[in-house]
Amino acid sequence: MARFTLMKDDALRFGGVEFATFRLREGVDEKTLLEASENVDREFLAHEEGLLGHVLLKGPDGVYADLALADSQARAEAVCAKWTSNAVALKYIELLDETSVDMTFWERIR
Repeated sequence: MARFTLMKDDALRFGGVEFATFRLREGVDEKTLLEASENVDREFLAHEEGLLGHVLLKGPDGVYADLALADSQARAEAVCAKWTSNAVALKYIELLDETSVDMTFWERIR
C-alpha cells in the first residue's frame, strides 16, 4: 500500500499551508481518527495535484492539528474546498467537534 506522506524534498518546496486545530466529537477515539486520516490520504489527497503532504498532529489536552502542505496557498485552499464534496473526507469531518475547529491558511514567504 502506498502511503501519502510528507517527504523531505516536498517540505523544501511547499508554498502554502492549511492548518486546522480541533477536538474529537464526544465518543470518538484516536484510533478511529487515525483510520479515517489514512483513508483520506489514500483515497482523496494522494490524487490531488500540487498537494505535497498531509500530517496529523496531537497536542496537549486532546487538541489535534491537521496540516496540509501544498505548492501554493491557493492550491491549499482549493484542495480544502473539496473536502465537503468528497465522501471519504466527510467521514473524517464527522469525527470532529465542529465547535472546536479553527482553520487557517498560510503562505510561505521565505
